Amino acid sequence: MAVNRRTPLYPLIALACLGLASTATAAPADPIAQLQTELDQGKARLSYDPAHGYLQSVLDALKIPVDSQGLVFSKTSLHASLISPEAPRAIYFNDDVYVGWVRNAQVLEIASVDPVKGPVFYLLPQKRAEQPKFLRQEASCLQCHQSQLTHDVPGLLMRSVYPDHQGMPVFSAGTYLTTEQSPMSQRWGGWYMDGKAGDGGMGNAFVDDPSHPEHLVARQASLSEQFDTGAYLSPHGDPVPLLVLAHQTNLHNLLTKAAQDTQAALVEEKAIFEAVGREGQQGKHLPSTMTRIAGACDPVVKCLLFSGEAAMPSTVEGSTDYARQFEKLGPFDHRGRSLRQFDLHSRIFRYPCSYLIYSEQFDSLPTDAKSYIYRKLWKVLTGRDDSAAFSHLSDGDREAIYQILGETKRDLPGYWKPRGQGGN
Repeated sequence: MAVNRRTPLYPLIALACLGLASTATAAPADPIAQLQTELDQGKARLSYDPAHGYLQSVLDALKIPVDSQGLVFSKTSLHASLISPEAPRAIYFNDDVYVGWVRNAQVLEIASVDPVKGPVFYLLPQKRAEQPKFLRQEASCLQCHQSQLTHDVPGLLMRSVYPDHQGMPVFSAGTYLTTEQSPMSQRWGGWYMDGKAGDGGMGNAFVDDPSHPEHLVARQASLSEQFDTGAYLSPHGDPVPLLVLAHQTNLHNLLTKAAQDTQAALVEEKAIFEAVGREGQQGKHLPSTMTRIAGACDPVVKCLLFSGEAAMPSTVEGSTDYARQFEKLGPFDHRGRSLRQFDLHSRIFRYPCSYLIYSEQFDSLPTDAKSYIYRKLWKVLTGRDDSAAFSHLSDGDREAIYQILGETKRDLPGYWKPRGQGGN
């Protein structure tokens, strides 16, 4: 289409956004899509067992630890009729895939993070088949997984509710979206856990009196007395992976939002330049475009650095080997430090910068978004940005994170130099 100064602006933006929409509908390249390709080519196989269907085999293929198991007894998912305090839903995850399993359900529920598109949703039929097929879902899952709670992009949710003794949420009491900023007192309603979970929050507790749902009553019995733990891959509900899950789901959503908003800003800017007969210059953006990029990326920087993280009133102790398995994934600097190392006394991690900075989703951000985030991180970690949002970071925190990233993150900009060589 020829463009001149008389070409109406809004139709051009609409045409440009069609290109953005076509990118959104492109074939996904997430871990499940990759696994399906390997299955189709005979390079991978899934094994079926009568007790759990394909669950264990899927976890093995995706390197998802069994000890990541979270147990949700509230009726807050696709299989609400099959979930109860006597039959909780099990959730397993790694850095970019989430698998939900419910006893006697006909499918596994899966969310898999595409580096560009964000979360993609699938079902895997729990029926023995010569060639198992992951079935991509869109409209049905997005009814819950795309809303203001996910920043209006396809996203992930960790919720805390006031459950009655059947697991039904008492919605009149409200619900909570759980992130790393959530007070511990508002977390884990409708979840089982063992180990030592700080003050325990709302975990293992039920509403006795619907007229006063805020007065939860905790069951003191062990998990094995609540339900048949032998029917699950693990008898535990470790609180440490729940802390990780709260942070990770939030940051995945923010990364998806940053990518989509930045791309939309760039597409619309290009249409504006074409409409007025002006060529955009590399790295030269309209002030309005930079404002939109900043608005999309500042929340990512804050989440990466755990700005606003809720303090732990007491130490959290796991009930499984999850923490050790998670920590050993690294990467490590020459002093053996890693962003995956836990604190679990006053905060989640020893060095408060998210390990998801190594993820494919982060690395696949639009160049302008990633450049903005790196510059902002550099300013915070070198003390050039000492705004209140980052006052929780001590000088030692900033120094350690700067050094760890300097050794372990390969694509840092050239200005990101070791201390003593222009980095400070």
